[in-house]
Formats: sequence, C-alpha cells, structure tokens
Amino acid sequence: MEIPVTGFVVHSGDSDSNHSHRLFITSWDGRPVNNDHVHPFKGTTSFDVGHCHHYAGVTKPAPSGVPHVHHYYAETSFNDQHKHIIRGTTGPAIRLPGGGHYHRFEGCTTVNGRIPHVHKYGGSTGDEEECRPQSF
Repeated sequence: MEIPVTGFVVHSGDSDSNHSHRLFITSWDGRPVNNDHVHPFKGTTSFDVGHCHHYAGVTKPAPSGVPHVHHYYAETSFNDQHKHIIRGTTGPAIRLPGGGHYHRFEGCTTVNGRIPHVHKYGGSTGDEEECRPQSF
C-alpha cells in the first residue's frame, strides 16, 4: 500500500553527523499536516511620564523545527487615559534544555498620551504551543 507524502528536509546544524537533517511532512495521504506553532508573550512596559502599561498576546504562527522568527502585535492596558500598540518580530529560536524553544523580543510602543511619549518593552516568549486551525 502506498501513501502519498510531501514535505521537505532541513539541515539541523547539529554536530552529530547521524542526525544532521530533519524531515518535515507537509501532507499525508493528501491531507495537510500543520507544522505551525505560536508562543504566548506578556510583560510590562517601562515607567515613563508617571505610568507604565501591561501587555499580553500570542505571536503569529511560524513553522516548527526550522530556523524561524515570529511576528507579534498587542495593545497595552489603558492607563493614564490612553493605550499604546506594540508590534515587531522576535529574535531567532533559543532552544530549551528539555526540548522546545522560546524567542526574545524588544522595542518601543507607538506614541500616545496627553504628553506624547513612548514606552520601552521587552522579554521572552513562553515555550512553543502547537497552532491548531479553528473550525467554526
């Protein structure tokens, strides 16, 4: 019995020559296989003009197991009569000792407020989560 399978092979960069490539299957028997994942992120901005803001979100999906980054977007909490937007691209994946990975991110918010200002923010994403398509 033959099952049609599609995918791709990526050089893993491991020093072990027996495992220098990884196979990623993109479809199995004509059905797509989801290899995407996302990361939660949250934090608190810098303290500027007498206040700070909190933020939380989930990165945009990216492929698992290959060198990648994630785009992210979130609105901050409403403090001092206004809020800000944070958006950007994470750094590359940083492996965790027990498997999985996380990403670093940092930047400045959009300008807003009665006294126009920005806040700095930064941190690390949470460990990866599988991204499952939602059905409605």
